[in-house]
Amino acid sequence: MSKTIKGQTGDWEIVVGMEVHAQILSNAKLFSGAATAFGAEPNSQVSFIDAGMPGMLPVINRKCVEQAVRTGLGLKAQINLHSVFDRKNYFYPDLPQGYQISQYKSPIVGEGEILLDMKDETIKVGIERLHMEQDAGKSLHDQHPDASFVDLNRSGVALMEIVSKPHMRSSEEAAAFLRKLRSILRYLGTCDGNMDEGSMRADVNVSVCRAGGYEKFRATGDFRHLGTRCEIKNVNSMRFVQMAVEYEARRQVDILEDGGTIVQETRLYDSKANETRSMRSKEEAHDYRYFPDPDLLPLVLDQAWVDDIARSLPELPDEKKARLVKAGLSAYDATVLVAEKESADYFEAMLATGIEAKAAANWLNNEYFGRLNKAGLAITDGPVSAQANAAIVKMVADNTISGKIAKDLLDIVWSEGGDPVAVVEARGMKQVTDTSAIEKAVDAVIAANPQKVEEVKAKPKMASWFTGQVMKATGGKANPGVVNAILKQRLGLPED
Repeated sequence: MSKTIKGQTGDWEIVVGMEVHAQILSNAKLFSGAATAFGAEPNSQVSFIDAGMPGMLPVINRKCVEQAVRTGLGLKAQINLHSVFDRKNYFYPDLPQGYQISQYKSPIVGEGEILLDMKDETIKVGIERLHMEQDAGKSLHDQHPDASFVDLNRSGVALMEIVSKPHMRSSEEAAAFLRKLRSILRYLGTCDGNMDEGSMRADVNVSVCRAGGYEKFRATGDFRHLGTRCEIKNVNSMRFVQMAVEYEARRQVDILEDGGTIVQETRLYDSKANETRSMRSKEEAHDYRYFPDPDLLPLVLDQAWVDDIARSLPELPDEKKARLVKAGLSAYDATVLVAEKESADYFEAMLATGIEAKAAANWLNNEYFGRLNKAGLAITDGPVSAQANAAIVKMVADNTISGKIAKDLLDIVWSEGGDPVAVVEARGMKQVTDTSAIEKAVDAVIAANPQKVEEVKAKPKMASWFTGQVMKATGGKANPGVVNAILKQRLGLPED
């Protein structure tokens, strides 16, 4: 979907902001020592604090604080040395304390930014804030026909709520934002990004405005130029984010063009029906009765500690991409390789063997990733090691094997394993570079196809047919460059 929607009464602009809840990678919860492992038996990872038992006092998990600071630094954001935990008061069966400990007015991380590599441009999306909070438990409504159950395993799990500014202008940009944020968190090691397990989920805010409204907002900061927004809760995949934004934007345009008004509300995205549905109205101001948690002192950080964390940050996607481009890769190839930390690590392991970067990138992007996708495998589960793939690329580069043989070799190593160099030796797969042997093959093909010879002389581009026949006759082992050179000489074709 583009940044504008064509309506019957004119053009409309799409505006998207996002609130992402990312579970902090930590062995214990935010204010208790209970475990956080996914998939445990219901209510088996619950402390007295998580269960809201009277008299239980929360104790801050230092690791969670460090992870939040680390994330803020990775987002190039302001780290606030003084922050405050508040109580957000509301009632729900899976919130045993009757309030959520969160950060309201004084978050641990302030403004930052994320860069999105779109097809034709780089988009800068502002980060409004990052604050820490407890997750709630989980209500289970499908376990019994007459009752609902509550699992408190997630109660008290540490979350980072990362709030973007309304700087995204299309469904593609919204999906790209979530994808880039997930990549950064995984590089940093602060969230595993496993959206299918609920450790990362997004609330997507969508509004539409008349053409020019967004520019007026950027010039004045007045949100009224953006139209009334609706919040789509707990979207758990990039694809669903894109689909939800497209549906919701069109829904709002249709209502406005029919003379209606948009009600500010919270909506749910139904992926099966591909539609958003109303959950509850969302007033301008909630009465959560926020107040500083009396059981927790303000969180005060030492600048030297923050600086130590900053020095420990890994190379992040944008910096890694810039380095790879400088090493000779195209911006596209570099973007693909750094998108997932595991892919980048695999590529770096190939380069460590001494092969050329561009050749390695082409092989991964054009051959190996395609096989992984077809098999439904992640790169960490693929059957061919980085060193084995590098060996194949090296043999192509030094003319030991041809490009076609390389693909056949990859198939063999994929299904049977083994050292690619040893497989080539054992199966006689080395490329034929003996000029006399190739000349014999060329002469035989020309002699058998006199009519084609005349056609090629009239249309030189048809010489590729002869190349294919010679390669077929030699079992794909002939050096294609040598084949082409001899063919041009034999057929009297001009040099390139």
